[in-house]
Order: sequence, then structure tokens, then C-alpha cells
Amino acid sequence: MSLLTKGIGLAKKAKHQFQDQIRERTPVYLSPVRRIERVATEERVCAMTFDDGPCRLPASPDHFRGKALTLVLAETLERYGAKGTFDVVGDTSANYPDQAGKHGSASWGGVAYDHYPDFGKDSEGGAVHCPELIARLLAGGHEITSHTYSHVLFGWKPLVYGRRKYLQGLEPVVADLKRLHETLEAGWGYPIRLARPPHYVDGIKGGFTSYDAYALMGYQYMAASFDGAGWLPLASYEAEVEATWRPMERLLLEDPDTFCGQIIFQKDGFNMARRTPVADGLDRQLRLLTDHGYRVVTVSELLERSPFRDLGQADETGQAAKRLLGQGWCVAFQDNTLRPEETLTRGEMAMMAYGWETARQRIDLVRAARAPFRDVAHRHPYAAAAALAVQTGAMAAVDGRFRPDAPVTAVEAAQLLSTRLGRTPPLEQWSSVKRGAFLRLAAGLLEA
Repeated sequence: MSLLTKGIGLAKKAKHQFQDQIRERTPVYLSPVRRIERVATEERVCAMTFDDGPCRLPASPDHFRGKALTLVLAETLERYGAKGTFDVVGDTSANYPDQAGKHGSASWGGVAYDHYPDFGKDSEGGAVHCPELIARLLAGGHEITSHTYSHVLFGWKPLVYGRRKYLQGLEPVVADLKRLHETLEAGWGYPIRLARPPHYVDGIKGGFTSYDAYALMGYQYMAASFDGAGWLPLASYEAEVEATWRPMERLLLEDPDTFCGQIIFQKDGFNMARRTPVADGLDRQLRLLTDHGYRVVTVSELLERSPFRDLGQADETGQAAKRLLGQGWCVAFQDNTLRPEETLTRGEMAMMAYGWETARQRIDLVRAARAPFRDVAHRHPYAAAAALAVQTGAMAAVDGRFRPDAPVTAVEAAQLLSTRLGRTPPLEQWSSVKRGAFLRLAAGLLEA
């Protein structure tokens, strides 16, 4: 492994550790868009995602008689009865002027922009140039998700990609997402529901994030919990292939249930050394999973089986939350947890009921820098939902104060549910309301 490759790997590791530390210190809020890394399930079922395709170029080295890489991956999956989730781009051919970066570096495919499948070979990749591969994936029962149309960063990323150009605000990000969305709808009648930002860059100029963009699109944020490797160049191709399956083998030997509910990250393209270890490593990965009794399904099927990270499909509260989710309620936190034993606050209750429908109003509040209440800043994640809750009479604000962190009382819960659902629940003898109890109560009223 070269010093450059080691440096890239260490930089990525440091970035993830830093992000984990930030995440631990940052308050988590309810969100219409959930970051889905894995779900709670006792079933041996998992998902695999493949970024940056479709790719018409053959594997490198080519052991498949010139077949398109995407086709190799699809056929390998299908031999095991597996369904993949292909996180595709639209077309990177407009990402010029640019120059090729150093071979083996993070900028191998372009200094200012990404180019897929390679610099100067944009016409061999992307949904626009490879409609036959999109059609083949859909015919095979695989899922298509959005990795954006142009794969231009949502915002500045100083670590690793500091020289990259990025989109200049929320509107350009949404426009890029809509362009791929409309391409799939027009060409195949296929509605995209999940998305992953290029290089996981979430910050957007103007104080927004990928979560705001995805809320406007009606998407969920598809992340991953296990790195299938293949993107980082090693000393040899054989070492790269082994890196795709050896860690998986070790984890399965330690705990055969370790991949239950996990989302595995893969590449549908070249690594930084312009090799494709996924082409040969995928078969070994699938053999390991199959030998341990796993089924590989699409991310959407995984979410249908078990939508949340902390409660599985057999849990009563999880079932209630799933019913409310289907009715447009914002039931989970941004990290896809329900946290049923924690006390429900007034801000959270407003967000549960009105989070989805106030996505645009939240953006308007941020831009206007207009606080809806004396104690709720304009950037507060619950500001727009709280404003609508008061406007509809579902909740009250006294003396211009909403008290978003105050615990919900039984009377307040009954008032909101009566307004939102048109059904008055029985008043429980609660000194405070737990999130799980509120979810079960609301779901029960839906069925009444």
C-alpha cells in the first residue's frame, strides 16, 4: 500500500471518528428524513448498495468477457437470489472544464468534479447514457436510488475534497435531485424514494443540509453500516478482493447474526487505482452470507420489514410507529430511532404531527430569520411544526412562548390528537407522556 493510499485511508478513518464524536455531542431531533444505516431485526436479512453506476465499461481486470460491470454485479446477485440497491448517477459529462487527478488519489477521476465511470469516459456511465442497464436492473427486481444527477458535492468538503466545486445552495441541490428523479420517471415510470449524497457531504450553503433537500423531495437518507471495501487501492488486486470478504468472514465467525438488518456499502465502478475488486469479491461475499442463512434484499424491502433502528417488527410500539409513518407522521429521530421510554416534549409532539407538511415552511423561516415564538429560534428544527400546531389550534402558546422542551401533559396530548385525527382519546392518568405511549395511543385512534 502506498503512502498516499494509507493517507487517504487514515483521513477517511479520522473523518468518521470525528463525525461520530460530533454526533455524540449534538442533540438529535425528530425529522421527516431519517438517516438509515441499519434496522432492528432478528431475521438474517440485509441489503447491499452499489454507488456511482450504472457502468458500461468492463470490470478491471476483466474476468467476464467484456460484460458491463453493472451487468456482472446484477448477474452475480441473481445467482444467489439476491436483490441489490443501485445508487445511480444521471450524467457527469457536464462536469468540465476539469483535469484528471493523480492516479491512486481521491481526485483520480477529476480535480474539480467527479466523472463516472472515469475522466473523459462519462458517456460510458450514468442513467442517461446507459438506459439498457437501468432497464436490466429493473427487470431483475433490483432497486434504483438517487446518488444525484451530476454527482456534484452538496457543499464544501475541506478534508480530502477541498479543491472540488460544489453546488451553491439549496435550490441547485434540489434541481439536481429533481433532474435524476424526472429522468427515471420519464424513462421507466420509476419513482425514486431513497437517496445518498455524493461523498456523504450534508452541509449546503445557506445554512441548510441534505435533510432539507430530501424532505422537499420526499426521500429518505440511505446511509450504510458496513463498508464492503473495494474503493480503496491496496498493494495488489488480490489484496483488494480479499479486503471485500475477509472482514465479513471474521465478523460472521464471531457472531453469525452480526449482519441482521445491516446495509452494506459497495461500488458500481472503479476504485482509485481503476480496478474493480467488487466484481470478483461480490461472489465470495454472497456465498458467506448465504452459507449463514442470510437473504440479501433491497433497502426498501428491508425498511418494509423493519423501518427503525431500535425497535423491530414484533414490538408493539414499533408496529404503531410504522402505521403512523404510513399516514405521514414524523415518528422517528434523524438517526432513525424511536426512543419510546423517553418523555415526549411539546416540540416533539408538534413535529410528530406536522413535521412532513412543514418542510417548506421551515426553509422559509430560516431564510426570513423570523422566529415564530419568543422561545423558539427561526432555525430550531421544530419551529415550523410548532407554528402550524398553534395555528390549527392543536396546541397553545401563552404570551408568545411555545415551551418546546416542556413535557407534554395528558390534556395537551388529547387536544392535539383530537385536532389532528378528529378523534378524542380517553384521558390517561399520566403525569408525563412517554413517546412510546403516545405513538400507541395515536395509532390506536387511526384504527378506531
